[in-house]
Amino acid sequence: MTHGRGESLDTLPAEVQALVVRARGVQANAWAPYSRFPVGAVLEAHDGRCFDGCNVENASFPAGICAERGALATAVAAGARSFTRVVITTDASEPAPPCGVCRQALVEFAPALDVYSVTASGRWVQWSMTGLLPSPFHPASLTVS
Repeated sequence: MTHGRGESLDTLPAEVQALVVRARGVQANAWAPYSRFPVGAVLEAHDGRCFDGCNVENASFPAGICAERGALATAVAAGARSFTRVVITTDASEPAPPCGVCRQALVEFAPALDVYSVTASGRWVQWSMTGLLPSPFHPASLTVS
């Protein structure tokens, strides 16, 4: 489910705009020589702490990591386990949602996560994690009866 959509950053709440600026900064550090698709992400914990991530590609393609999972790994390493929103920035013409692997990784910690994606021109979309991944694989899915 899409919650919001806009053509310019000024239609986003001020706190999200600040996260967009931060995500753009970390996007500049992305290592994307193969896809040429740098991505920045900022994951906000319930306690207000924010964690940055950028995509890091590798010549052995499966060894790369997406920006969202990079931010999640940093957050977990710092002890965060509950999150309110993630802001993703790309240079694409359309706002890009997290890939399926990132959706699965994020939903384990934040099934109600708000996901914002913003383009270089300021176009944005907000999704709910449940809208992006309506039937996730949960830890309870591992239960054997």
